[in-house]
Amino acid sequence: MRTATLGPAERAEALAGMAERELDVLVVGAGVVGAGTALDAVTRGLSTGLVEARDWASGTSSRSSKLIHGGLRYLEMLDFALVREALKERGLLLERLAPHLVKPVPFLYPLQHKGWERLYAGSGVALYDAMSMARGHGRGLPTHRHLTRRHAHRVAPCLKKDALVGALQYYDAQMDDARYVATLVRTAAAYGAKAANRARVTGFLREGERVVGARVQDVEAGGEYEIRAKQIVNATGVWTDDTQAMVGDRGQFHVRASKGIHLVVPKDRINSSTGLILRTEKSVLFVIPWGRHWIIGTTDTDWDLDKAHPAASSADIDYLLEHVNSVLAVPLSRDDVQGVYAGLRPLLAGESDATSKLSREHTVAHPAPGLVVVAGGKYTTYRVMAKDAVDEAVHGLDQRVAECVTEDIPLVGAEGYRALWNARAGIAARTGLHVVRVEHLLNRYGSLAEEVLELVTADPSLGEPLTAAEDYLRAEVVYAASHEGARHLDDVLTRRTRISIETFDRGTRSARECAELMAPVLGWDKDQIEREVQHYEKRVEAERESQRQPDDLTADAARLGAPDIVPL
Repeated sequence: MRTATLGPAERAEALAGMAERELDVLVVGAGVVGAGTALDAVTRGLSTGLVEARDWASGTSSRSSKLIHGGLRYLEMLDFALVREALKERGLLLERLAPHLVKPVPFLYPLQHKGWERLYAGSGVALYDAMSMARGHGRGLPTHRHLTRRHAHRVAPCLKKDALVGALQYYDAQMDDARYVATLVRTAAAYGAKAANRARVTGFLREGERVVGARVQDVEAGGEYEIRAKQIVNATGVWTDDTQAMVGDRGQFHVRASKGIHLVVPKDRINSSTGLILRTEKSVLFVIPWGRHWIIGTTDTDWDLDKAHPAASSADIDYLLEHVNSVLAVPLSRDDVQGVYAGLRPLLAGESDATSKLSREHTVAHPAPGLVVVAGGKYTTYRVMAKDAVDEAVHGLDQRVAECVTEDIPLVGAEGYRALWNARAGIAARTGLHVVRVEHLLNRYGSLAEEVLELVTADPSLGEPLTAAEDYLRAEVVYAASHEGARHLDDVLTRRTRISIETFDRGTRSARECAELMAPVLGWDKDQIEREVQHYEKRVEAERESQRQPDDLTADAARLGAPDIVPL
């Protein structure tokens, strides 16, 4: 299939095109649910627009645990329907929709009590596997297995001898959440959706009670567009209440934010060949393999401060270190932490369940004619949320509309991925790259890796790794700006790559090199390069300062010491 390029010219064309004629559906918010909604709508034959105030996945959808999972703990709550649905989605993503982006990951669950716990936990994991395979979407993952204490220590030597009496090992899946959303947006654009980031909705257009469009400010170039649409879908996550307030309605439900933070540590700090899942007094703690790193998370605390930049406090970091160290033979210290990131979960706080349609822990509502709201839910089931949102929007369209087809729509990069993976040694020989570099590209771009390699062919210097972030090629920075909609240095270091959390300098040593690579694509002069670098350095210092603060209030104040966006 043809792929969509999301460069500066395409962004400008998309904004102009959305304002030119009335759309069937305009989606506000390009997290995973908004991007998924745009793909669902456009593949039903609807003219579709997607606008995002900042960058693709710049909120919750780039700051998750990066897991695609059925939610093993929901079985304990007897929420079988949610688990069954999530396991089906996990299987679709692994096998059909995004095999290049979603990968199996093993987890070890340490048992601390003899006899009853093995029976209890083992029954739950066995049911988890059975539910996965029952609908034909789990055969790509190994089934769980029971381990003795000795075997568990061979698999995970990092664990204290007295931390377990045995263990269970099972499989779930993971992805790079921000990369996944960017790929969703490109897929929607490939089918004809018009998408623009850095395009902020400042108000809604009304005719009587009906919402008929939105006023959209171009944050980059200035100017305002009036974009008319028969139906608007509000998919703004933790900003749902703020977006609803523009309509003047109080809304049928409210969304509150819960903060979750994660630590990133180097691979050699935890000696294990498997991820870990640990019980805490409140929930569970994951230690997740992440390339040459581990991700440790998460917390779950109320947050009512700045939504754009939730801050991790010193207390948050201490909480995670304390809990993971309770089972590690060699404890982690603050010095081991390479990266820290904080995200906000959008949790539903319903006021009138009678007038909102609650299902699958997410809500879809039609609070005003012409306006649909979708909120809540979990990353794994984004496709179901998108389907429900478009189904609701279709009720307000005076036309026949096809049923959802996204169960059969692979994301761009999926087609041909397995064939290219099998040919990776030949690709390495042809391009002069090491086979490990080719594997890296295939697992980030799938068959679109060929587009990245074309940049290297045109300019061999782009085949070199970044000086201070050797996991990434220089070509990936150029490609992020030319094809993936990156508009600022922060977009590349934080979301198109994960340099901001995968290096001890948090990306500051890579900032100038990356800005100079982006400059020709985005038309930056030397002054703009300097502004981009300084802005990023201030952002990192503000984050570091926030992580030294004792609580949320002081951490939030410190994080807000850096401006939100680079002045042009």
